[in-house]
Amino acid sequence: MQHAHDNTFIQSTDHSWFCKLFMLQKEQCAKFIHDSFAVRNNSKLVKIVVPTMACVLILACLFVGIFKYRASKPKKYGIHNGAMLGYLSSSNEIGGEHVDFPFVSFEDISTATDNFSDSKQIGSGGFGKVYKGILQGDNEVAIKRLSKGSGQGIQEFRNEIILIAKLQHKNLVRLLGCCIFGDERLLIYEYLPNKSLDAFLFDDTRQYVLDWPTRFQIIKGVARGLLYLHQDSRLTIIHRDLKPSNILLDSEMTPKISDFGMARIFGGNKQEAKTTRVVGTYGYMSPEYVMGGAFSVKSDTYSFGVLLLEIVSGLKITSPQLVENFVSLTTYAWRLWADGKARELVHSSFVEDCSLNEVVRCIQVCLLCVQDRPDDRPLMSSVTFMLENESASLPAPKQPAYLGLQNFESEESRENSMNTVSITAVEGR
Repeated sequence: MQHAHDNTFIQSTDHSWFCKLFMLQKEQCAKFIHDSFAVRNNSKLVKIVVPTMACVLILACLFVGIFKYRASKPKKYGIHNGAMLGYLSSSNEIGGEHVDFPFVSFEDISTATDNFSDSKQIGSGGFGKVYKGILQGDNEVAIKRLSKGSGQGIQEFRNEIILIAKLQHKNLVRLLGCCIFGDERLLIYEYLPNKSLDAFLFDDTRQYVLDWPTRFQIIKGVARGLLYLHQDSRLTIIHRDLKPSNILLDSEMTPKISDFGMARIFGGNKQEAKTTRVVGTYGYMSPEYVMGGAFSVKSDTYSFGVLLLEIVSGLKITSPQLVENFVSLTTYAWRLWADGKARELVHSSFVEDCSLNEVVRCIQVCLLCVQDRPDDRPLMSSVTFMLENESASLPAPKQPAYLGLQNFESEESRENSMNTVSITAVEGR
C-alpha cells in the first residue's frame, strides 16, 4: 500500500509541476507575442514568431494531455521474473536444465478471481486457499494461493514448479503457471471440476457416485501415475504425501496426482534417503519414515495401500474408532481377509453390484502394500501388473503393523500435509 501511495504522490507532484510549467510557458509566450506586436516596424519578426509560438503551445498541450492520460491508466503489477528465473535456474535437481515456464502477473490472477473473492474459493488446506478463475478468455484454472503462515514455504513452492514443469502424464495434474509478487506465492493448475477424491469418498451424499467400476478406474489410474514417478520418468520421484485430498478428478473421474511440494528426487542408483524433518499426514506415512525419517519408493507404496483400503471401504484411515475392537483400519482389513470375510470390508454403496473377485484382489494388494518392512512391499510396477491382470498370482501378505502416537494434534492438524508427529512405538498385532 505504501508503494501505491508513493506512486500516487509522485504522479500528483509530476502533474502539478507540468501544469505550472505549461502556465509559465503560456504567460511568457503571451508576453513575447505582445512585445512582438508592439514592435510595429518589424513585421517579418511577427510573421515568424506568431506561428512558432502557436506550434509550441500546441505541442505543450499535447505533451500535458499524454502525460495525464498515462498517469490515469492503472499500473500493471509487475511480476518478479528475475526472482522466478532465479528459483528455476538455481535448481540442480533436473541437471541444471533451463525450465521454460509461464509467469502470470498478479494483476491477471487478481482479476481472474475477482480479487480473491470468497465466491471463487473452491478449496483450502494447510498451504492456503484454492480459487477458481478464468485466464486468457475462457481458460478455467485453479489457483493455489499459499498463505503467509503456511508451512509450505519457499522450498516447497520451488520444488513443485521444478517437478511438475518437467512431468507429463495423464494421471498427474498439469501446472500451467506461477507468480511471485511481494510476499505472494501462487500456482496455477488446470481446473478439474470434480475436485478431490475425498470430497466423494467421505461424503454421505456423494459417495454413491463412486460405483465399483469408477473406483477401480481411480485405483488403477493412481497406480499408473505413481509408476511413472518411480520408474518411467527420467528421475525417480518420491511423492511423500499421497492421500485422497491430493488425488484430483476431472470431468470423466480420471484421477490426477497433485501437490508435489513434499516430493523428493532420487538420481542415479540412489534408492533410499533419510530426513530429520518428518512431514506428512498421519495414517498415510510408512512406519520406517515415521520412526526414522527413512523414505524410498516403498514409502509411496505404503501410502497407496492405505488409499486403496479407503477407496474399497469408504472409511478414513485417520478415524480407526469407526472400527470397534481394532487399533487400526489396516489391522481390521487384515483380520477380515485372513478369516475369509473380506466382503464385510466393502462399502455398502456398491457391495451388491461389484465384481467380488476384483474387490478381494484389491484388498489383498492393499495388504501387500502396507506390510511393515519395506522389502516386503511390492514395487509399483508389480502393483500395477497385479491390478490389471486377474490371472497373476498374488503372494500372501504379512500381518501389518500399527503406530502408537504421542502428542497427536487435532483432526484439522492431521489433514495438514505439513504436520509433524512424534512416535513412541511401532508394534505388530
